[in-house]
Amino acid sequence: MLQARMGSATLPGGVLMPLARAPMIARQIERAARARRIDTLVVVTTLSAEDDAIETAVRREATLVHRGPANDQLARLAGALSAYPADHVVLLEDGAPLIDPEIIDAAIDLHLTSHADHTSNRSPGAAYPVGQGVEVITAAGLRRMAGEGATALPRASEAPPTPDRWSSMALLAEPDQGAVRWAVEGPADYAFVAAVYDALYPSNRAFTSADVRAFLASREDLATFGGARRL
Repeated sequence: MLQARMGSATLPGGVLMPLARAPMIARQIERAARARRIDTLVVVTTLSAEDDAIETAVRREATLVHRGPANDQLARLAGALSAYPADHVVLLEDGAPLIDPEIIDAAIDLHLTSHADHTSNRSPGAAYPVGQGVEVITAAGLRRMAGEGATALPRASEAPPTPDRWSSMALLAEPDQGAVRWAVEGPADYAFVAAVYDALYPSNRAFTSADVRAFLASREDLATFGGARRL
């Protein structure tokens, strides 16, 4: 489930801003769809009128959409799960057009082989970059949280509530990359990611995280672009 909304305090409408001549959400769909372990990709957004544009853009990509209440994230996710049943749910955030399908697959593999209730790759001290976040949760666990009255998931770096009833696993990055910012949360982030796409996408639409790092190693001006750590 790729969660997307038009509302953003720092970059309103960023999810539809262009990258390599297509909306950002389309580029993220394109990358997530390359993950071998994802069976069905659904974009989850709200019933707010401003998010009509997301539905239009996503359907143009022949991708499924589910919409739910704007003020209840878990209700939206649980509704999407009811509409498109699965045993496990992969959670992705919008504003991550550099998401690496190999990292998605690695998180899913760890989750399934460990039989965990919840798996994340944003564990403090051994986290993947911001913008490469992946969470996997059992369908039963998602339904349980929604049924207990919560309206939002815990932060990706936190284990779900009631740890005595949960088993959590972490996909660890070595070395820690938690301070690296590849997510699009503001104008400088967008300019950075646009530069990456302009350089890599024309010759390799399936560029990887390693390709991004190699490119940044040759571009000192981008390594700390916008005052953020990018490499």
